[in-house]
Amino acid sequence: MSLTGEKLHLCSECDKHFKYKSKLISHQRSHTGEKPFKCSECSKCFSLKQNLVKHQRCHTGEKPFTCSECSKCYYRNSHLVIHQMSHSGEKPFKCSECSKCFTKKQELVRHQRSHTGERPFTCSECNKCFFSKRELVIHQRIHTGEKLFQCSECSKCFSQNSHLVIHQRTHKGEKPFKCSECSKCFTKKQRLVIHHRIHTGEKPFKCVECIKCFAEKQDLVIHQRSHTGERPFKCSDCSKCFTQKSNLVTHQRSHTGEKPFKCSECSKCFTQKSHLVKHQRSHTVE
Repeated sequence: MSLTGEKLHLCSECDKHFKYKSKLISHQRSHTGEKPFKCSECSKCFSLKQNLVKHQRCHTGEKPFTCSECSKCYYRNSHLVIHQMSHSGEKPFKCSECSKCFTKKQELVRHQRSHTGERPFTCSECNKCFFSKRELVIHQRIHTGEKLFQCSECSKCFSQNSHLVIHQRTHKGEKPFKCSECSKCFTKKQRLVIHHRIHTGEKPFKCVECIKCFAEKQDLVIHQRSHTGERPFKCSDCSKCFTQKSNLVTHQRSHTGEKPFKCSECSKCFTQKSHLVKHQRSHTVE
């Protein structure tokens, strides 16, 4: 009985109380794993009928919840509520460590792992761990070779939609990230950040062996091979090994005879771009 004299329905598994028996029955499915509501389209099952109804909208395309600001529509009211925060600027979920705020609780939980170091999602193939399930799903495509996102221009495929979006800028010539110092533009924000270090002189990646510093992590990784002697890129023709993949690609042209860099003045071809640049000076010398 409740304080008001109402009869409460008690869960025998976790002692949680419910006012209505129907709510108790629905709750008990979280213990039994029962999912009696099945989608007729894809056979996915749900513990609650209302969750099935919401799911079925992804098949029908129905989006009954419309934003009054921009008329964007959503399958679920909860998605609309989160979207509306982009108009109001509201970010109700605040990190207790650094005071950063988020529109979604899920985003806060994921962010907090950057403070705790927790990586609860582990790859079953290589045991690499990740902050979020989404990162794990994307990573697993390396093992499966799955590339879901295809470019409509050249049919090249990508494992992530974000990579496709960046790639499509090469067709459009779009470079939305502009350097405030020299006005050079880039297709990726990350490339702009790295480029900006030319102006600031920042070299955040330090070699523990010789204290040499680098602007890019990739350059540090390549440099460290000079200490370890590692040469992971092997030529399949002559077994010669290299510290960088680009050096292997250039070397393989000695086997194939490929000379992809052509002089526009005399049509002479070269295996390396640097050789072409050097050659072109012979045309400009007065």
